[in-house]
Amino acid sequence: MDRVLLHICCAPCSVRCIETLREEGIEPTGYWYNPNIHPYTEYRARKETLIAYAAEIGMKLELNNAYALRPFLRAVSPDFSNRCETCYRMRLDETARYAAEHGFDSFTTTLLISPYQNHELIVRVANEVGAAHGVTFLYRDFRPHFRDGQAIAREKGFYMQKYCGCIFSEEERYRKQKLIP
Repeated sequence: MDRVLLHICCAPCSVRCIETLREEGIEPTGYWYNPNIHPYTEYRARKETLIAYAAEIGMKLELNNAYALRPFLRAVSPDFSNRCETCYRMRLDETARYAAEHGFDSFTTTLLISPYQNHELIVRVANEVGAAHGVTFLYRDFRPHFRDGQAIAREKGFYMQKYCGCIFSEEERYRKQKLIP
């Protein structure tokens, strides 16, 4: 069986991704690396929820514990309009690097479940970083499972975030609610 490293942005998004891969006979190893998440309390809540969930379902989880807010902000600061591509690239490049260095056959990401993310851009970036590190990107369109996964996460009492994770998506959330002028 192929060894697959699954980049995980949060436990709620991981539920149906993990189940789908397991239904295919793939036992993924989870990988936590999310330098974009702000503030630290949000980062910690998401990480702790994932750690508990991985233990509950018996999934191996590798943690890159670097709270890398400053490197993330430095990376996106030259061009805020392309921050999502920069963010995807940071997270997926690190995932591909880890996968290649630790003998995984391929990698994928839970980012592919969200209808709110730029799916095509994620796929393009993942293929590029996979090629650069010599590891295959395992593409799966998990989006049809998004609502079901969110419902399961709510039933399980998971911490449910209200924005993508970065300070900019948090700002956008409050602007949409007209709480920020």
